[in-house]
Amino acid sequence: MEYTWDFGSVWEYREALWVGLINTLRIFVICLVAGLSLGLAMGLARYSVRRWLRWPAACFIEFFRNTPVLVQIFWFYFAFPILAPFEISALMAAALGITLNSAAFSAEIFRGGIQTIDPGQWEAGRAIGMRYREIMARIILPQAVRRMMPALTNRGIEIFKMTTLASAIAYADVLHQARLIASVNFNPIEAYTVVAVAFFVILYPIVRATYALERRLAKGD
Repeated sequence: MEYTWDFGSVWEYREALWVGLINTLRIFVICLVAGLSLGLAMGLARYSVRRWLRWPAACFIEFFRNTPVLVQIFWFYFAFPILAPFEISALMAAALGITLNSAAFSAEIFRGGIQTIDPGQWEAGRAIGMRYREIMARIILPQAVRRMMPALTNRGIEIFKMTTLASAIAYADVLHQARLIASVNFNPIEAYTVVAVAFFVILYPIVRATYALERRLAKGD
């Protein structure tokens, strides 16, 4: 049986796809900024010598790393409103699930990056009278972030791909819009192919830039 491709039926709904892409970028930016920021805080707490910081951070990291992000999204969307006295939107539920999951993985990246810095850097900072926060902010983190850039970039790529999970709770991202188009025109091959190509066009240059960054950092070391 020969299949006749028909991308024209998808093109007719280009405005809906464009709205979906904007919504995808919106949730991506929210999750990227919030996930990395919270991940940094959790990573610093996980690295801390204070148990009251380290243990809660460890529990947070292990819980959200070892539970499926889709289950987390479903919990925030369907279960959380039962416990809370207010409704939660699809955007907020998806953003919470993806952000917390990403923060848990990012925290380990930050912690691992900090641990790669030579202990002599800490000793040098203390020798000139710097406090812990000053050493971390001025000496340790700048060097650690430089080494973590490839891993953090890969984390950003994963977050962008995870945004498609938001469509499971009817958030109007590009995948959800493609699903609606496919249901109307009975053209899932064309609709989902367009989404796949869109993601590839956006992410492939970033992946290539990540490779170039890794090579540059390797030469610098």
